[in-house]
Order: sequence, then C-alpha cells, then structure tokens
Amino acid sequence: MDNSQLQLEKTTNLLLEISSMLMASGANTNRANLSITRFASVLKCKAFSMVSHKTIVMTLIDEKTSESCTRVQNIPPYFINFETISLLSKASWKSIDEGWDMVTIENEISKIKNRKRYPKILVLIAVSFSGAGFCNIFGGDYLNMLVAFVSTFLGLFIVQTTHKFKYNVYIRTFLGSFFASALASLGIIFQIGNHPHSALATSILFLVPGVALINSFTDLFDNNVLNGMVRFTTGLMTVLAIALGLFTAMIIFQLT
Repeated sequence: MDNSQLQLEKTTNLLLEISSMLMASGANTNRANLSITRFASVLKCKAFSMVSHKTIVMTLIDEKTSESCTRVQNIPPYFINFETISLLSKASWKSIDEGWDMVTIENEISKIKNRKRYPKILVLIAVSFSGAGFCNIFGGDYLNMLVAFVSTFLGLFIVQTTHKFKYNVYIRTFLGSFFASALASLGIIFQIGNHPHSALATSILFLVPGVALINSFTDLFDNNVLNGMVRFTTGLMTVLAIALGLFTAMIIFQLT
C-alpha cells in the first residue's frame, strides 16, 4: 500500500473520530456533516458520510489522486456536551481561515477530546439550583425549593453513578426519576412548605430530553428522516421512563 493511500486512511479515521465526537455530544446530523465537510476541504478531500444513530459510514476521496477510502465507526454512548460541539465547530472554521494541515487538526482534536469537564459536584449543585429555581417559578416557597434542590441532587447523582457503571440509558432515567420523585414525595406526606406538589413536579425536570427532541425536528427539517425519527423515538422512550419513575414513586407513597 502506497503512502497516499495510507494518508487517506489516516485522514478518514480522523474525520470519523470528529464526526462521532459531535454526534455523541448531542450535535444534529447536519452540523456534523457540515463540520466534516469543512475539515475535509482543508485536507483536499471530499467526504461522503451516512450517519445513523449508532454508526457512521464515511467515504473519503482524494481530490488529487481520486483514490477513495471507506470506513465504518460506531458512535460511543451519548453524553451531552455543548462545549465539545462548539469547540469542534469553531475549529472547523478556523482550519479553513488558517489553512491547517493534518498534524495541526490532530493536535487540536486531541486537545478538545482531552479537555477537562466540569467537576461532577459542580454540575450536581448547578443543576439542583436550577431545579429549585423552577420550583420557585411554579409557586414554591423556600422550603419547597429546598426539597426540590435535594431531590434533584439525589436524582442526578443516581443518573451519574449508573452512567459510570454503563447502565441502559432508560434504566438510568427511570432510577433518577424514581429516587428524585420519591424524595420529593416525602415533602407532600410531611407537608413541607406551602406548595409541596411544586417540588415534586420540578424535581424531575432535569431529565427532560430536550436535546433529543429538538435534534429530532432539526434532522427532519434537514431531510435526515431516519435520524430524526430515531431521536424522536428516543425522546419519547425517555419521557416514558421519567413518567414510570414518577408513577412508581406516587404509587408507593399513595399520592395518586
């Protein structure tokens, strides 16, 4: 195998990695394709890819030699990270403006891939404050907000822990919903605050699959029908898991 073919394979693998990073971080299909097209143009190639919910098939054609290379790669488990999407998108534009070569792109992708995430405790506290804020919007007082804060904290902690042990995403969602709503149900039983039901209603909002549902519609509008339908179904399944967790807690505490 000559050097040009080896270089083409290396380029294909790099673009596949970028594409999988974008999809796993929650980018819609069109954004992933556009970013890959920009990187490929800088490397004097044309990229053609078929992106499904779990797999990417990419064919890269060298504009000079017309050699082609086709590779398939599985998309890793989805874990929403808007920072990764933003950095990769900016890098794709910057590569065009500054005429990056292969090594520069590889180094930049490596930096983005190894970039430290926010500490889990910081995420827990921030999301819990958002749950308490929603509780206040829905009429809860400070005691209700405290219940919502603690319930959201526990639910998200369960989700993070089960994700670490690679539980099924719907099982993670169900467990997070159940434990959050179970703890919030205690606020109703013991009549903590003036509007304890507001804490129960807002303790599970952190689980709402907004990214999947929004991406499903953007994919459908961009004629990526298969991905749009899969993401819509995923969103509905997640909503069902949330509802089952809430319903189970309400049955146990006889709140129905």
